[in-house]
Amino acid sequence: MKQPMMITTHTRRIGFTKQWQNFVLGFQHLLAMYSGDVLVPLLIGQYLHFSTLQMTYLVSIDIFMCGVATLLQLKRTPVTGIGLPVVLGCAVQAVTPLESIGSKLGITYMYGAIIAAGIFVFLIAGFFAKLKRFFPPVVTGSLITIIGFTLVPVGFQDLGGGSATAHSFGDPANLLIGFLTIAIILLFNAFGRGFIKSIAILLGILIASLFAGTMGFISLKPVSEAAWFHTPQLFFFGVPRFNLSAMITMMMVSLTTMIESTGVFFALSDITGRQLTSKDLERGYRAEGIAAVLGGLFNTFPYSTFSENVGVLKMSGVKTRRPVYYAAFLLLLLGLLPKVGALATIIPSPVLGGAMIVMFGMVGVQGVQILHKVDFTNNANLLTASVSIGLGLGVTMYPHIFQHLPTEFQIILDNGIVVTSVSAVLLNLLFNHRWAQAAK
Repeated sequence: MKQPMMITTHTRRIGFTKQWQNFVLGFQHLLAMYSGDVLVPLLIGQYLHFSTLQMTYLVSIDIFMCGVATLLQLKRTPVTGIGLPVVLGCAVQAVTPLESIGSKLGITYMYGAIIAAGIFVFLIAGFFAKLKRFFPPVVTGSLITIIGFTLVPVGFQDLGGGSATAHSFGDPANLLIGFLTIAIILLFNAFGRGFIKSIAILLGILIASLFAGTMGFISLKPVSEAAWFHTPQLFFFGVPRFNLSAMITMMMVSLTTMIESTGVFFALSDITGRQLTSKDLERGYRAEGIAAVLGGLFNTFPYSTFSENVGVLKMSGVKTRRPVYYAAFLLLLLGLLPKVGALATIIPSPVLGGAMIVMFGMVGVQGVQILHKVDFTNNANLLTASVSIGLGLGVTMYPHIFQHLPTEFQIILDNGIVVTSVSAVLLNLLFNHRWAQAAK
């Protein structure tokens, strides 16, 4: 008579353990994206000389909207949601254009441009999704490779201290903490088993942060200065206003984020083994469009799929959406509780840099694995991949090479991921056309 009860109790314990593990994995996703996301409101807020109150709102509600945007992508509906384990955050490509619009026209025009760009993405989602046929493995492999390898320098910059122009950049203490983070992650991957191995990145960040704290790298000032509670407010900085030039600029930026998101979608498709259809992509783009509209209404930012979390997914080996649901709800909670959310901002830059190098390297290798499936005895494929990746890396290292071109062109061409994508698509079309004609 007691056996069924024992089985039920055992099942409940297993279920609780599984949920706890998903929660911890979700927290790992949160830490992977948190710093990169908080950076966007900090940069824009500082550039536009926001007050402490304004900055507090901007950061906390931005985090809250990241949770909303992530949920829009996780849940598949007839209209929105790609249904892959994705995390959404601020589109870093939008920083410079938004600073320019905000300083020249005012912040209300900045939010009007964000809303217009979101509507634009929503409306062209169907057309853009049909371009899927232009993304064979030679294109997606090149794109995913460049997404990973162009972000590695960002990790190295953080490992060195955060600012390459700072006098303390490359200080031995920074290097020690950064490489210690890498070493901890690698050791847990080498000797860890099961769940412990899957949270190697999280353990590396936490342990290295504690070590950095003993060296005086952590200040609790951001926590003490943050508010306890904050709620989203429509039009906090004012009712959005619209300017044609500003709207066109942000629409162009949104095209770059759609291209980058496409690469991330295909990377996740390869990892999870789920084939994407044009309808899947359409729902994914629409979700990002709605997220951008909400960002404009609540005076935050446009949102796009974060490539950082592809590395987390690859490292953990957990390919379900459940941990990301926890990450999304944690983002909502942290957005409402700025003092708690500020805890994640005190992680030292060298720690984040060490973790980023591992994660971004994994994303780059994921692209190489896709390229491994490509027939490189065909010289056309070889040229398509080599030229596209070369252009992407070159633009990433020297984005100011286009400084004399009109601003509209600079917005597109100073992004290595976009340059690689456009180059790979065009070269693939060119060579495929020639080969098709030769075959006839």
